[in-house]
Amino acid sequence: MSDTVSLPAPRLGLLRRSVISFVHWFDSDYGSQELAALKDKPDRVEWVRAIPFVILHLGCLGVIWTGWSWFAVGSAIFLYFARMFAVTGFYHRYFSHRTFSTSRAWQFVLALWGGACVQRGALWWAYTHRHHHQHSDEEDDKHSPRQHGFIWSHIGWITSTKNFPTDYSRVKDLAKYPELVFLNRFDALVPFLFAVSLFLLGVLLEKFAPGLGTNGWQMLVWGFFISTTALFHGTSCINSMAHVWGNRRYATGDDSRNSFLLALITLGEGWHNNHHQHMGCTRQGFYWWEVDITYYLLKMMSWTGLIWDLRPVPHSAYDPKNQIKPAK
Repeated sequence: MSDTVSLPAPRLGLLRRSVISFVHWFDSDYGSQELAALKDKPDRVEWVRAIPFVILHLGCLGVIWTGWSWFAVGSAIFLYFARMFAVTGFYHRYFSHRTFSTSRAWQFVLALWGGACVQRGALWWAYTHRHHHQHSDEEDDKHSPRQHGFIWSHIGWITSTKNFPTDYSRVKDLAKYPELVFLNRFDALVPFLFAVSLFLLGVLLEKFAPGLGTNGWQMLVWGFFISTTALFHGTSCINSMAHVWGNRRYATGDDSRNSFLLALITLGEGWHNNHHQHMGCTRQGFYWWEVDITYYLLKMMSWTGLIWDLRPVPHSAYDPKNQIKPAK
């Protein structure tokens, strides 16, 4: 008799999926050779994959023990907007749509900055977003409220193994840079170093600037967990809310909408209907009253020579004949 115990096929499949999901925490390209098979999987929450998101949210409860200080709260707010700019200006307007140009060295800096946002690597983000525009609110859209419901479009889709891999064939313009592929593959590295840096900063401030009333754990809770959780939901509002609430200026064939409130929360991404009409523009707030802080900051960066060739809004965008509701 053999001493080997064989597991039933369903349990073996579950175990294998769990192992792959766990390894993905550290190496997001693991199992990428099964890309086609993963894409054919049904949409469902993979609970092992969701554990990091649960930890991120539970980490916010640490404030019960660490308390708060004006420095820690101010740091959380600053890091929210500094990293929201990275999501909107770099991950979205540069890596996804290439709406301006930069050097290879600065491109790497933009990817590092974006990596601290804890929204995975720049190439995955760009691939996923390009796919969204190609299938916006259609059946193949990964996060369409019309197709999958509000909660799934906001957070559920990102926990699904089906949506996890990066299809490098869809981002060939970026995949030719090995340094970007490295950051994309080991996308947990930058967030880990970022969190450790915040903790060490708090330790140093407690020792050398005790008047600030902060410490390592407090900076970790406020600067990383609370700020990052708010950043994630702020970004996700564009996937969910910006396809449900707001006004439509253009007949884009999807449910994209413009929202002044979302534009404030996301530094300009709330002009989502504008963006879906003319996705190649650096600017998304087409009119002077449509506040687009990301564009203002990118414009100032262009004055330094770090970025250039910002792509303008086409004249056709202002033609009333091309608008459902012409701007007044």
